[in-house]
This record gives sequence, structure tokens and C-alpha cells, in this order.
Amino acid sequence: MQVKETIEQLSNELRLHNYKYYVLDQPVISDYEFDQKLKELEELEKKHPEFADPNSPTKRVGGEVTKNFATIVHENRMYSLSNSYSKEDLIDWETRLRKLVDGPIEYVCELKYDGASISLTYENGNFKQAVTRGDGTQGDDVTTNIRTIKSVPLKLKGENFPSKFDIRGEIVLPFEGFTQMNQERLENGEEPYANPRNTASGSLKLQDSAEVAKRPLECLLYNITGENLPFKTQLESLQKAKEWGFKVPQHFTLAKSIDEVLAYVNYWNEERFQLPYETDGVVIKVNNLYQQEELGFTAKSPRWAMAYKFKAEQVSTVLEEITYQVGRTGAITPVANLQPVQLAGTTVKRASLHNADQIEKLDIREKDQVFVEKGGEIIPKIVGVDFAKRNPDSQPTQYLTHCPECQTELVRKEGEALHFCPNTTSCPPQVIGRIQHFISRKAMDVDGLGGETVALLVNEGLIQNYADLYTLQKEQILPLERMAEKSAQNLIEGIEKSKQVSFERVLFALGIRYVGETVAKKLAKAFTSIEKLMQASFEELIEVDEIGDRIAESLLQFFEVDANVEIIKRLQSYGLQMELSEELQNQSSEKLKGQTFVISGVFEKVSRKELKELIEKNGGKNTGSISKKTTFLIAGDQMGPSKKEKAEKLGVQLISEEEFLTLLD
Repeated sequence: MQVKETIEQLSNELRLHNYKYYVLDQPVISDYEFDQKLKELEELEKKHPEFADPNSPTKRVGGEVTKNFATIVHENRMYSLSNSYSKEDLIDWETRLRKLVDGPIEYVCELKYDGASISLTYENGNFKQAVTRGDGTQGDDVTTNIRTIKSVPLKLKGENFPSKFDIRGEIVLPFEGFTQMNQERLENGEEPYANPRNTASGSLKLQDSAEVAKRPLECLLYNITGENLPFKTQLESLQKAKEWGFKVPQHFTLAKSIDEVLAYVNYWNEERFQLPYETDGVVIKVNNLYQQEELGFTAKSPRWAMAYKFKAEQVSTVLEEITYQVGRTGAITPVANLQPVQLAGTTVKRASLHNADQIEKLDIREKDQVFVEKGGEIIPKIVGVDFAKRNPDSQPTQYLTHCPECQTELVRKEGEALHFCPNTTSCPPQVIGRIQHFISRKAMDVDGLGGETVALLVNEGLIQNYADLYTLQKEQILPLERMAEKSAQNLIEGIEKSKQVSFERVLFALGIRYVGETVAKKLAKAFTSIEKLMQASFEELIEVDEIGDRIAESLLQFFEVDANVEIIKRLQSYGLQMELSEELQNQSSEKLKGQTFVISGVFEKVSRKELKELIEKNGGKNTGSISKKTTFLIAGDQMGPSKKEKAEKLGVQLISEEEFLTLLD
């Protein structure tokens, strides 16, 4: 029993010293003393493994090897942020907010650190799991590697934390540590790393966690997600996170107006260069969590948050050549091939020129001296031409007329910015791109099959479309480059398993133009099967919530092509899910069809999220603001007076939570 107590005492002591050193930056013992105590704990745990804790301080040194990082679905989706670049953008954002929520709005301003996004899960105060952002819906399990980062608490301090919650943040590499790492690489005759952000991101997927432990990574936390959280504002959540032992960046502030937000932005636009980490902007969040819940989310981002990006760094270089890329939909993207130049920590060789209009507008020509910056400090773009340095003999750019891959003449429809290659059936990048989209995570999610393998299968003549995947035999793919027995078997099994993917994801996987994830779900729910969808008229399509003329026309055009219909028939014959499951059909009804709801206030029996789900499952529509089209305002406690006034003025009926549930009964 004495051994167990000694292990617990040493563990608690080391956790406290770790917190004081890596979070508070206030060490109270020397590195030597810390290492001696850690060594003593390691020896005790080796002799008495029955008393070892999976979150022991000894786990910080790493040593576990991960060959394949498992894919984990986020319990709470990790949304991306909308971007703004001016005071006008922020004022427009605030105007939209005031239409959707009542009362004064306060904001919390936080610096936007440039690293790798991470979601940490804690249960009963213990670190359980770390998952990368991935596509926002699912990411990679990097728990073993994150456990080695000293500023990530493995056990929380204090009490009063939820039994389970996620905390989001950024894995960053401080400038000092990055410089030290590069110095060591140069001394060893190795190439230096390009920038701290990419190095931090790459560290998360190293197979040997001992290598991760050697890197001076830090984890800066800024957002808590979960049920029954013990605070009511973003400001309180940051303060609680600090109390529990998380490293929360100290440079956040409460702002009561957009002017105060801009004062914060202007200050840090200059002072950010004094910080120990890379930053690329400011994140502004509505402080009140109830208001956040009421504002909700768009398909891609929270309405209650906005990222203000600092002015991008700009450099000048020579545009050597304009080339053209063909996307999976046949869209042509012109690309500027540049004389390599350093920009925001990376070497830039290429930049998108977007479309013919952009080239004409800026009068961009080959051999021009051009100004390049990173849009949002991520994607390089050309923002202007140095006309003083232009060759007098220079000629205007003549946009491509034929597809660079299959030589088909390009088309450009009226009102559209892009040129397209109409050869959808045999233009190689379109064929490969559509199959790559089909197998992607959010679509069919075929295990064992990646983009490079798809290109190889097409180029070897084994497949010509995504239906051909389901006729592949292991014997056909074994001779391919880098294809062993096990990987070939995994590929075949992955294709077979994809037959269980739900109808709405199959519909998204087909790659119909303008039919994204959200649209596919709405169409699947409205028509329940591919046959009914294929027979739908233009009028029937646009009756569906959020389906406009452009989407309806795209669907009709897709189903008019005999080759597309033939592929769908083949997919059906191979056993893919081409109708909504009985379970989902039984869960839904048409009780609320044609009715539009606005939800406001706090509810007792069901949460706001559950109310929205009930409305959608029963054929109704959710909106954020009251208008003449609103059928009901579901009024909870603490509902703002202006919503009530507007509803009464427009003759919109107010109903309680109980009355709404009675509607469904």
C-alpha cells in the first residue's frame, strides 16, 4: 500500500511542477530535480505496473509507435470560421447579429494563433482522446502524440468540471523552439523546416511518439464544447479553463462595441511581432453563450464568431508562365507559375488566377513583374502588376480555347465566371477527380483506397468511372506498383463495405454539380429514393427547402445524360443504398410541411438543438429571424422583447414548448 501512495504522491508532485513550468512559466525546482523525481516514478511503475496510471507523468516521454491513425467522428463538429478583412465587414456582421438576437451584445477578442487545430476530450477530469480537425466532421486520433506535449494536462486541477467535455485549441511551435530545431538540423547537414505552422502540423502524425516528445510543441486552448457547462459566457469559459490547468493565451479581452474590437485589432496588428508564436488575425466571439446558441451555425461556420485577418504580407516576383488545370467538374482554373519567392514563411511557386475575367481585369501577362500575397495568409494570389517593369513588346493574355488534357473546345455559359470542358466521360482529370470525390470521407469513405491509387487504376485502364470500382478483382490490382497482398485485400474489402453507406451520402458521392452534403440530405429526405429524384420535375425540385433554380437545373441536366443514368443503374445492381433507410423514413413525417418556425428562449423538456431536429424531421423549416413567412414563434423563458414585438406586429403566432410538442402528437 505504501508503494501505491508513493506513486500517487510523486505523480501529483510532478504534475504540479509540470503545470508551474509549462503553463505558468514559474518553475520552482531545477530541471535536474524534476528529472530525478521522474526517474524514481518510472522505476516504481516498472516494478509495480498494477499501480501505473495511463495518464502518469511518465507517459510524457513517449515511445509508443502508431502506424495507422484511426479516423474518429467528432461528437461536436469542428466548424471553420468566416473571415473579415475590414471594419465594414465587422459592422455588417454585427448588423446581422442584431437582427437575430435581443439585447446588448458583448464580444470576446482573442488572438488567432497559426498552428494545427486539435480537439481534446476529457472524462471525469482525465485526458481521454485527442483528434485532429480533419474535415471538421471527423479527424485522426493522435492521442499518443498529444500526450507528450507538456502543456496538455493529463489530469485536471480543482473540481466543478463537467463529467465529459471537448476543449478545442491550436498546437503551435514557438519561434524560439523552431529556431533551435532548425539549428540542430543544419548542424546535422539536414534541410531546415520551412515554417513553425507546418512543422507543428506535421509533428501530430509522426509515428514515433518519442520523436514528438523531443519537439518543443505547446497547446493553446480557447473553446469548450459539451453539455451542461458550468458557465454562461465565453469569458468565464476561458477563466475556468485556466483554473482547470489548461494553457489559455492571456491576451484576450472583453469588448462592448465594434469600435473596441477594432482598437484591439489595431493594437495587435503592430504588437503581434513581439509574441512568441505565429498569429494571423483576431477571433471575435459573441460573449453570451445563450446568444451563441440562439445564433447557431451556417452549413460551414458559427454565426456568433468572426475571424479578422491581419493584412497579408506582399512580395514581388516574375510570372514565368500561365498554365491551366482541369477540375473534376470540368472547371478550368488558370495558374500562375512564378519565379520562386519567400512569402509568410514558405516558398511560393504557384498562385491561382481564378478565371478569365480576373486575368483581363488585372491585365496579367506572362513575364510580368507581379505582386503576390496570401489570401488569409494561406493561399497565394496575384493582386496586381508592376506596369513600370512591363516589357513594351508584351501582348495581352489570350485565354485557353481548348481543354489542355483532351483538346475538347471549352464552353462558358452566360452569367458564369469559369470556362468548362464538356467532355465529362473521357477527359482524364474529370474521370479521376469524380472517382476521387466518390471515395472521399464525406462520400463513400472507401477504406484502403486513396487518390493516387485511383489515378493509377484509371491510367492502367482498370476503371473508367466509379461504378467500375465494384467489379474490381484482387488479381487485377495485385500487379500494380506498391500494391501488396494485404493492401489489395483491404482495398477490395473497403469497396465492399462502402455498399452500406447511407443514401444521402451516395447522392453526394455522385458528384452532381451544386449538390453538396447539405443539399444531398435535403433531397434524400424529400424524395426518399433515387428513382423518385430522377423522375422529379423542375417545379417539384424547387419546392424543396433551399433548392433553387440553379440546383434544380443541374440535377435535371445530370439525369438527362444516358451515361449517368446507366452508371446509377449499375450502382443499384451492385447493392449500393439508393433509398432512404426505413428507420429514417419512419422517423420523419409531413406534419409540419409548409410551416416555418423561429425558436427563441430557454426550454425545459427539450434543448434548442432537439427542437430544431424535431421541426426538420416532421417536414418543417427553421429560420433565425421573424418575417411574414414565419408560421410560429416557439417562445421559451428569457426570450427577448423585440422578437415578441415583431411577431405580434406581423401577426405571427406565439406558442410554448408544450404547445409545439402537442402539435407533433
